[in-house]
Amino acid sequence: MSFWVRPTTADVGIRAFGKNRNDLLREITLGMQSILLEDQQDTNSLIRKSATWRVKHDGDVDILVVKWLDEILYRSEVHNEFLLDCLPIIKDGRIESQVSYVDKNQVELELEIKAVTTHEFLFREVTTGEVVDSDYVDIPLFYGPGWVGDVVFDI
Repeated sequence: MSFWVRPTTADVGIRAFGKNRNDLLREITLGMQSILLEDQQDTNSLIRKSATWRVKHDGDVDILVVKWLDEILYRSEVHNEFLLDCLPIIKDGRIESQVSYVDKNQVELELEIKAVTTHEFLFREVTTGEVVDSDYVDIPLFYGPGWVGDVVFDI
């Protein structure tokens, strides 16, 4: 695990670390999904489906990441496809990912995320020797090289 739920005043957030930006996106995605699930569920026993999911955005990679997370929430709400794992690749204004998902009715959800926000959003590379401080007791410092991300969700 390379993500931690972080406190916010009225919403819920995640801080995640990865060795590269694709790895960071995976950690953020899985962190978001873990927030939704009721604790102590054995999702390994569920029959999964697989597919390729895509989003694109010409411009800022931060907006592309937000669009990806919005797509995950959209598929869950509209198509009842609850993502359990993914292998995303960010390239040329697109995110393409092999995903495994289950019918949303097979999982017990504890929380509903209304929206992915850009409030305090962070998705950036950490250089060798750089230290990313943490204002949160339960979240460790991060020592570069690698990638760090923060996302706040409206619940």
